Amino acid sequence: MNPKDIQSEKCISLETYRKNEQPVRTPVWFVIKDDLILVVTRDQTGKVKRLRNNQNVRIATCTFKGSITGEWDSGTATILDEERTKEAVKMRDKKYGFMAKIAKFLSKSKGELLAFSIKLN
Repeated sequence: MNPKDIQSEKCISLETYRKNEQPVRTPVWFVIKDDLILVVTRDQTGKVKRLRNNQNVRIATCTFKGSITGEWDSGTATILDEERTKEAVKMRDKKYGFMAKIAKFLSKSKGELLAFSIKLN
């Protein structure tokens, strides 16, 4: 899959892995930059904890509630530095508009904003 092929989609299902290798699927918003999929989240979320232990991920397009609508693809996640996180937040806010502002407010208790990139294999 080429990341540009899913650019117009609203959500992807992000599959991360617990220490016991059990997969956890989470629907997430995303943006595309330089053939990388960028995801903005908070640093205290479960997906970030799992990514710190295992950077292997799988993604597929999905509905807002997580029903899979596309094919699964494997990739590797990399947590971004502060400057690239700010850029990803701006891109996310532009794509999702008012909904992104609401999400930012509702997720404040989950720590600081953090972004990670996914490079598909």
